[in-house]
Amino acid sequence: MAKTSNLYARIEPEVKEQAETILSALGIPVSSAINMFYKQIILQRGIPFEMKLPTSHVPDVSQLTSRQLDAELETGYADIAAGRVRPAGEVFDSIRKDYGV
Repeated sequence: MAKTSNLYARIEPEVKEQAETILSALGIPVSSAINMFYKQIILQRGIPFEMKLPTSHVPDVSQLTSRQLDAELETGYADIAAGRVRPAGEVFDSIRKDYGV
């Protein structure tokens, strides 16, 4: 059996739970996922995914005033009227990529 080394890390409980749920559904033990991540760091010679701030801002509707919400909706209506539309799947893929969700 290969020699192993212990790794201790502090992780936010919600992040840990969500990640472990996904890994469990995939049938991947947490230790294997961490080992894969470390191997990718070695292969990529850095973090194996893009790390950048989002280029755009998605408004938090709960923080908007009525006037700001109306302005956002009017912008959306104007885009539709001008034919500036994209398929919903494409939009959601873009949001997931930009905001890591």
